[in-house]
Amino acid sequence: MQSIIKIQGVSKTYASGFTALKSVDLEIRRGEIFALLGPNGAGKTTLISIICGIVNASSGRVLADGVDIVDDYRQARSLIGLVPQELTTDAFESVWDTVSFSRGLFGKPADPDYIEKVLRQLSLWDKRHSKMLALSGGMKRRVMIAKALSHEPRILFLDEPTAGVDVELRRDMWEMVRGLREDGVTVILTTHYIEEAEEMADRIGVINRGELVLVEDKAELIQKLGQKQLHLHLQTPLTELPPSLKPFNLVLSEEGTQLTYTFDAHQETSGIADLLRGLSELNIDLKDLQSKQSSLEEIFVSLVHRPES
Repeated sequence: MQSIIKIQGVSKTYASGFTALKSVDLEIRRGEIFALLGPNGAGKTTLISIICGIVNASSGRVLADGVDIVDDYRQARSLIGLVPQELTTDAFESVWDTVSFSRGLFGKPADPDYIEKVLRQLSLWDKRHSKMLALSGGMKRRVMIAKALSHEPRILFLDEPTAGVDVELRRDMWEMVRGLREDGVTVILTTHYIEEAEEMADRIGVINRGELVLVEDKAELIQKLGQKQLHLHLQTPLTELPPSLKPFNLVLSEEGTQLTYTFDAHQETSGIADLLRGLSELNIDLKDLQSKQSSLEEIFVSLVHRPES
């Protein structure tokens, strides 16, 4: 699939000596939803700010739909919409005027029909005459998205788009983002809500300490890195793990009522048959057993908490 953003060797070191990004290489495909995950201070917002022209990179190059963001910054920025983390709007302007003004900042001619379409798409049409100060936090965040879409960008950055938003509104925004992708907009989002990435993203990138740890299709990432666990609930509690079961690296719960066996479901042999045979030989009876696939959140935590080499 054709790339719409190409990031080549981008680094950022501030005057204080702090290195926020370390030679990041990344290509984002046209028309996808790409989720960039990472802990606080990992470099997510710095990378987005560089692509959007807010922060200057120390080295490297970024192309937005083939346009160099430094050499032809006006054209590059006209292709990009940004929804920042912070809610910054004129409190005394109406929703309609706020969004229309943003369109004008990019030199676009007035287009009331398009502004109406955006406001309806974001369920803001009924609030078009309301002053910004009268809106709830969730509505203000929708207005921020409308502002970012006002100049008809083909690339949309959402930096923590649902921070502080209730669950119902969050799901509404997920549907809105999917609708944007169907309209041909490429969406890049950063988020602390792992379920958001798991629900929406086509591909996932994990950034940590300024370095891109990995980039994978969501399904492949979960399949490749996700481990399975088998939880064995015992009829009679154990006080300790029998020596013959130690090769299975089982974890015995504090109450002694559950054994947990972790295995890779993609290996030719999972070892489950040998484990069950070993339990039977020891006359350890099972009450129940359950298997569980690692979630994206567990995979993410395992990646960002790897020790530095």
